[in-house]
Amino acid sequence: MEFITNNLAQTLMILGVLALIIEVAVLGMSTFILLFLGISLFATGLMMNFALLEDSLTTALWSNTLITAACAVLLWKPLKRMQDNVDNKEVKSDFAELDFVLTSDVDELGVSTYSYSGVSWKLKSQQPLSAGTHVKVVKKEVGVMWVAAI
Repeated sequence: MEFITNNLAQTLMILGVLALIIEVAVLGMSTFILLFLGISLFATGLMMNFALLEDSLTTALWSNTLITAACAVLLWKPLKRMQDNVDNKEVKSDFAELDFVLTSDVDELGVSTYSYSGVSWKLKSQQPLSAGTHVKVVKKEVGVMWVAAI
């Protein structure tokens, strides 16, 4: 404990960097709590290092409390808005270019299936297709291939 109190500024900066690494690398910015805490720990350590704050545990506690709260108030909405910005663009892959001949009739209900890569996929189509029609996959969903006639 004596080592920590003798090197409080450096300890706080190391803890701040560790909190930031955990937030970004491990949690993927899913919670902002460690981000705010990491910023406050690093800032407090930096201010103590440049003698802007007294080098004591009480000062460190109050400084971190105030800086964490300020970061939360100032950064919560912009970070939440950034997190809610999701790209809904469909991913193009070679899998979507698969083509084959239907062995049974296909419609929007998804009654017929097609076995591909060891998985039985439901087949759906915007328009009814009869067995023997050459089709290609135009869209994929979980367990469903949407097909269209070629």
